[in-house]
Amino acid sequence: MLSGTPVIILKDNVERNRGREAQRSNIAAAKAIAGAVRTTLGPRGMDKMLVSPSGDVIITNDGATILSEISVQHPGAKMVIEVAKAQDEEVGDGTTTAVVLVGSLMEQAEVLIERKIHPTVVANGFRMGMEEALKILDHLAVTVDAFDRTTLIQIANTSMTGKSIESVKEKVNEIVVDAVMAVASKEGKSVSVDENDILIKKQKGASMDDAELVKGVIIDKKRATEDMPRKIARAKVAMISQPLEIKKTQVKAKIKLNSTTQISAFSEQERETLKKLSDAIVETGANVLLCQKGIADAVAYYLAKAGVLAVEDVAEKDMRFAARALSATIVNKPEELTKDTLGTAELVEQPEEIEVIRISGCKNPKSVTILLRGTTDYLLDELERAVVDGTSVVMDVMEDCKFVAGGGAVEVELIQKLRDYASKIGGRKQLAIEAYANSFEIIPITLAENSGFNPIDKVVELKNAHAKGKKNAGLNVYNGTVIDMIKEGVIEPLRSKRQAIQSSAEAATMLIRVDDMMISQQGGKAGAT
Repeated sequence: MLSGTPVIILKDNVERNRGREAQRSNIAAAKAIAGAVRTTLGPRGMDKMLVSPSGDVIITNDGATILSEISVQHPGAKMVIEVAKAQDEEVGDGTTTAVVLVGSLMEQAEVLIERKIHPTVVANGFRMGMEEALKILDHLAVTVDAFDRTTLIQIANTSMTGKSIESVKEKVNEIVVDAVMAVASKEGKSVSVDENDILIKKQKGASMDDAELVKGVIIDKKRATEDMPRKIARAKVAMISQPLEIKKTQVKAKIKLNSTTQISAFSEQERETLKKLSDAIVETGANVLLCQKGIADAVAYYLAKAGVLAVEDVAEKDMRFAARALSATIVNKPEELTKDTLGTAELVEQPEEIEVIRISGCKNPKSVTILLRGTTDYLLDELERAVVDGTSVVMDVMEDCKFVAGGGAVEVELIQKLRDYASKIGGRKQLAIEAYANSFEIIPITLAENSGFNPIDKVVELKNAHAKGKKNAGLNVYNGTVIDMIKEGVIEPLRSKRQAIQSSAEAATMLIRVDDMMISQQGGKAGAT
């Protein structure tokens, strides 16, 4: 108020929460999102059924999928979901862990704020704890050879365990590892893998056991004509981006024919032109053709007569992918084809049961295809999510050459090390760092709860084991024993843990420091404040 006159600052459609109310709101939102996915954590976690307004159903325990499908309005909740998205994009796995940690951190912050510790002190303590946790994590990491197939299979197995497709995980694990190893490139000591070099194709029918790795590509098309051979062995593949037909003129024009002789000559000339297109392809020795555009009927006829299997209207993405798999060059027109531009494959075929073109047996392919089969769309979708997670974690380990123990082993070790670190700091920051350390208890507690064991008993057993120097001791979720996770083969990428710890702490510290929320609604007039 100024001399009794109200000062108009905010419109009356702005909902404002200040001080403790804003903090409580953000804490409650973060805890709610964490609670929504917490029961899915671990090998014995439960699934969620998500139903869209259109009636589409998704059944999954993949944290990233769950959080991407649910609709939230609260800004704090949206920030927590952004943590999951960042985790999924950067690492490909560990989204549930990251979100659960955010919820636990906010719960610990709530206790400190109730004890009159300033949010800035809490945020600084959490940040110091995160930095120390990342240093501890590096010491806990185990170095491995990038092409150690046994270790990579264990990494993929840990990622896929607990999903509804677990019955076929042993076969799928090997497919995933072999796929990533096939496209990995090594330059000096560094290994790089492009996730775009692995194509995942789904086909409904048969069973999940029929999943396979195709060292080549599967194209969702069929032969240009039924007269063409269905199968070509020792294939030499030509790839053309332009249409194989007579081009229309750029300007409007009319051709006037005065006799049947002229009509015949015109038709003959047109056929001859189209025949030259097919001859140019056949003369290179190609017996398979992939064309990004259409193929004229006459060209298809001559190609079929020459025993060439041709496919038209192939998507640009599939063309590029096939070129990498076949080590071929995509040209604009047939005249540019040479023997050097052709790709090679052991077999190109259109199977009897499905209308696809399958190109397999490529030598040193730079891209490969994982073919998934399943009886229902729900199973296929979940299998695809499991394969995506598996390929992501295998790529992470191949590029970093480091992994850590799973089963809550890392989190329990961090609790003890961070408490030792906090005792050296002193002051109120010590309380914040200790609270940060306590937040990691949520992981072993949740693993025990989701497995049907008493969480207090199991956490005590884990802490006793780590106090005796067993830094890799984790919880066996099937029988409740505390065992060495690395010897058991329960391992996770170092990158996944680092990202989860870093992103969760950063999100929590940002939310803790908020003491004023101004949410604009649609419509409304200016109001006084």
